[in-house]
Amino acid sequence: MPWPSRKRDKGAVADKKEPDAKIAKTEEETSDKEEEEKSAKPPAGSSKSGWKNWKKKESESGGEESKITYCHWLLKSEPESRLEKGVDVKFSVDDLKAQPNQTTCWDGVRNYQARNFLRSMKLGQQAFFYHSNCKEPGIVALVKIVKEAYPDHTQFDQKDPHYDSTSRKENPKWSMVDVQFVRMTKRFIPLSEIKAHHLAHKTDGGPLKDMMLFTRQRLSIQPLTQEEFDFVLSLEEEKPH
Repeated sequence: MPWPSRKRDKGAVADKKEPDAKIAKTEEETSDKEEEEKSAKPPAGSSKSGWKNWKKKESESGGEESKITYCHWLLKSEPESRLEKGVDVKFSVDDLKAQPNQTTCWDGVRNYQARNFLRSMKLGQQAFFYHSNCKEPGIVALVKIVKEAYPDHTQFDQKDPHYDSTSRKENPKWSMVDVQFVRMTKRFIPLSEIKAHHLAHKTDGGPLKDMMLFTRQRLSIQPLTQEEFDFVLSLEEEKPH
């Protein structure tokens, strides 16, 4: 395949707290253990304003409360070089934009819950492209699903770092989807800022109170409710704190 794998679910490792932080052990396929994501401290004084502004916009538009369903996604990928079994698994948004038609397969996911999320994705649904395991993790772009789940070919490739000798072609264990670049977010939305809102929403009942980015931190494929997606997207319109 002409590009490196861009997944990470044998897993998504926890994001680095500092540039020289050691890379955390990746999530094992059979493990459900959760670890606290090593994110930067949330900025002081920035936690509630976004929620209030978002609620005001929602009220002005006459929007109804969203049903609690997952219709959007967050996809983690590593923008900095890291070797896995001798192969560099780096894949940034710029790498995606350089692909033919700015489209690629999202392969190499090796966690069952993340795989099931992949299999739930529908044509046309949008996702955040999230830079993970780097100096400053966060959301950089929007992508969309352009092909629904189908067998991940890397599970059968013995030269690929995500080869799985236990998977059979007649009954593949692992799936992937195709994604296409939509646009860059109007500004970089850092994890630290999202976390500040999450902590505030846990108290005041805002839309990010149960966001999987903080409750299932190590998954590289994460679902978002309509409310979560809309709120996070609204942050691109605000000045960075």
